[in-house]
Amino acid sequence: MTLILHEHPLSSYCWKAKVALYEAGLPFETRLIEPYDEASRAAHYARWPLGKMPVLEDAGRRRIVPETSVIIEYLQVFHAPSAGLIPADPEAALQVRTLDRVFDNYVMEPMSRIVAENFRGGEDPVGVAQADALLTKAYGWLEGELAGRAWAAGEGFTLADCAAAPALYYADKVLPFRATHPTLGAYLGRLEARPSFARTLKEAQPVWHMFPGRKAA
Repeated sequence: MTLILHEHPLSSYCWKAKVALYEAGLPFETRLIEPYDEASRAAHYARWPLGKMPVLEDAGRRRIVPETSVIIEYLQVFHAPSAGLIPADPEAALQVRTLDRVFDNYVMEPMSRIVAENFRGGEDPVGVAQADALLTKAYGWLEGELAGRAWAAGEGFTLADCAAAPALYYADKVLPFRATHPTLGAYLGRLEARPSFARTLKEAQPVWHMFPGRKAA
């Protein structure tokens, strides 16, 4: 079995896939996508014409799998059926998938918009304000939703936590929440201590200086 994750070590969605791979205990290789290198970019678009990252290449099955949530489901179905990242119970699985969508669409997406604007020099203050407002709403909902739980959907670490780890880690850098949302802050602390995410964070350290942070208002 040869699994290859085509990724960039600062990409939040690549982190999501790597956390799942480490949780499942699956051996895999990483291949760097250099967005500003023409040859690397062309090779990636040949692999996946829509150009998003990460992409999982399963050499053994001769399969290219895009989209992070789909990658994680693929891993469980074909390589790690006992990983538990998606519960067997349909009702529990629905909750996990719902939270996965919340973290991707209402935390990861507005956070990414703020980071993109920081790369561009803050040319769209209205867009940043809208992203801040969406993040604030998401924080409030998650603060109540996660109360009393060890992990996003309960006692087991799932797809939802794979999504939450990078989303919340980066979101706390652009719109900090630990002081105002103690449940969410404690949950992020548990995620940071989880070996799969701690390893992912350590691997990003050599390029962390490339992260633009939050521009002063």
